[in-house]
Amino acid sequence: MTSYHHGNLRSTLIETATELAATKGPDGVVLREVARLAGVSHNAAYRHFADREELLAEVAAIGLQRLAAAMRRRLAGVRATEPAARAVARLRATGRAYVEFALDEPGLFRVAFSTAPAPCEGADPYAVLLAALDDLVALGLLDAARRDGAAVTCWSAVHGFAELHLTGPLHDTSKRERTQQLELLLDTLREGLVPEAGDSSGWSPDVHP
Repeated sequence: MTSYHHGNLRSTLIETATELAATKGPDGVVLREVARLAGVSHNAAYRHFADREELLAEVAAIGLQRLAAAMRRRLAGVRATEPAARAVARLRATGRAYVEFALDEPGLFRVAFSTAPAPCEGADPYAVLLAALDDLVALGLLDAARRDGAAVTCWSAVHGFAELHLTGPLHDTSKRERTQQLELLLDTLREGLVPEAGDSSGWSPDVHP
């Protein structure tokens, strides 16, 4: 765990709580335990956070920030250059990155959506999704009037998929089968949003691993 140095107790507590969240999820973020691991009294921790929920909100913001960063990294790896193919491949990449982060960082993922996050720059995976949809709108592949509804549909689909494989009835699914199921889900989203693009427009895997 992070060692405490005088003058940065708040950041130390947040970092310690984030480490706990990564391994234990929301239930692991307990002020008394966080304070103990940081090497201070729980009274000292309460001078920086009114309660557990305030600390949890800080950790949630970090989880969302890391999720958004993972999505942006996936977008940066898209190889397609033809505008339409690139736009649809980038949207697909956001979905893959979302699910991958949830499965790789289940504790932080659960915390990220367990409470209202504190304000944090770059902590908005929804904005990353909206930007990908805006690319489709700009190319005339998606009606602007459908953009907001499409965002909720895409988000609900990948979030539900992740939850089913994390803690739901699909948690024992093999990695190979899960990948196939995710590709089918992404195909279905593409067919519903931009059917005219077709499978030849970059919706097969088109990003660097």
